[in-house]
Amino acid sequence: AIATEAGVSVPTVELLFGTKAQLLHVGIDVAIAGDDEPVPVLSRTWAAEAQSAHGLAEFLSTVAQVLSEAQARSAGVMLAAYEAAASDPDIELLIMDRESQRERTATWIVDGVLERAGLRPGLDRAGAIDTVWMLMDPVIFNRLSRHRGWGPARYASWFADGVARWLVDTGGPVAL
Repeated sequence: AIATEAGVSVPTVELLFGTKAQLLHVGIDVAIAGDDEPVPVLSRTWAAEAQSAHGLAEFLSTVAQVLSEAQARSAGVMLAAYEAAASDPDIELLIMDRESQRERTATWIVDGVLERAGLRPGLDRAGAIDTVWMLMDPVIFNRLSRHRGWGPARYASWFADGVARWLVDTGGPVAL
């Protein structure tokens, strides 16, 4: 229905994208990246800028800003994909791929943190990756932005602060 309302026939859309899952994959990729350039997210200019950051705060600020913008564009589409995955095995495979991509990004972030600071006592690299992976969940972004009224800047600040608090050894006791 959407295709015909926009003046594009369903067969044309199917010819261009194949399956619903392939169309959704392209839509999610464009939403996350903010464009349709065939450049992986972690190979973009922002990632090099984050990697060149000298301090942890600068690194996390750069990462959080980009993540916040990507979440604002993609979280809604991801939530729809999660729902569709329950009844479409091709979309379920797409979701599994997106979750793996989020894990790769979380690993990259944790490794960036480790280049600049030590992990807090009792936390290993795998646990740190799991923590960042969860903080990056589009469901969390959606809850904070749509249900709690947070804007992208507040989410970015929360994410950067959260990663630092959950992961980094401050040299003192962890406040519980």
